[in-house]
Amino acid sequence: MKTTTRSQIEQSGQALVEFSLALIVFLVLLMGILDLGRGIYMFNGVSQAAREIARVTSVYPGGVALGTSTQTTSVVNTQKGLIPNLGSPTFTCLDIDGSAGALENNGKCQSGMQVQVTVSATYGPVTPILGLVGTWDMSATSSVQLP
Repeated sequence: MKTTTRSQIEQSGQALVEFSLALIVFLVLLMGILDLGRGIYMFNGVSQAAREIARVTSVYPGGVALGTSTQTTSVVNTQKGLIPNLGSPTFTCLDIDGSAGALENNGKCQSGMQVQVTVSATYGPVTPILGLVGTWDMSATSSVQLP
């Protein structure tokens, strides 16, 4: 029959306390890494959404207003499904030098101009420590020349 001494019990209690302290630090680091990954995903997603919406809008500019085509609306809805808190995009016609361009009589951008799309999303971390910092607004702008 094996007997347990007092020093063995104290050592196992000490190991339990040390493990719990190390576990807290490990979990905080792990949650921080996960939040960083989510932030990078959102940043890349917002950038990709701006590029994709600008590309589709340059091919299908829309009817009365820029970006009102069914193809553009479909891509915007798809991107909103992929990126949490993605806001509605803003569309601008630009001249080749980057200044705001004049629209044609029907309200469309002229051929050779650029369509500029700006989108933004709000990112809020889930880690309690990073949550104290607040939320971040991520935005991206992309422009594509009209054919």
